[in-house]
Amino acid sequence: MKVSETAPVEPAWHAGPTMCSERLLLEHITSRWGVLILIALLGRPYRFGELRRAIGRVTEKMLTQTLQTLERDGLVRRDAKPVIPPHVDYSLTDLGREAAEQIRALARWTEERMPAVEKARGGYDAGRA
Repeated sequence: MKVSETAPVEPAWHAGPTMCSERLLLEHITSRWGVLILIALLGRPYRFGELRRAIGRVTEKMLTQTLQTLERDGLVRRDAKPVIPPHVDYSLTDLGREAAEQIRALARWTEERMPAVEKARGGYDAGRA
């Protein structure tokens, strides 16, 4: 699948009987917790508990699953040190940093454009009332 800046998205991108690998990766990166993990790790490496507190409202199970998924995709690095108690740091790989920077740019755009979105929502809601 190739997506140019001007061309519409190709049909393989849309839901079908099988999911293309690009769409699956996009779902991992843009998942509820994937976005927050990637943005948090842009700042610095985190231990599991620190990352959970930084993100907030994520269960241990969901954080673990999302970190494993992002690690498998090559976006997150898990560095386990052989000490007691276990010391595990999570950080971004180069690929993860590249993806996280794109996600952060989108997050900044949403912050900057929220007044326009709220105005559009108000106009839409007023027209439906």
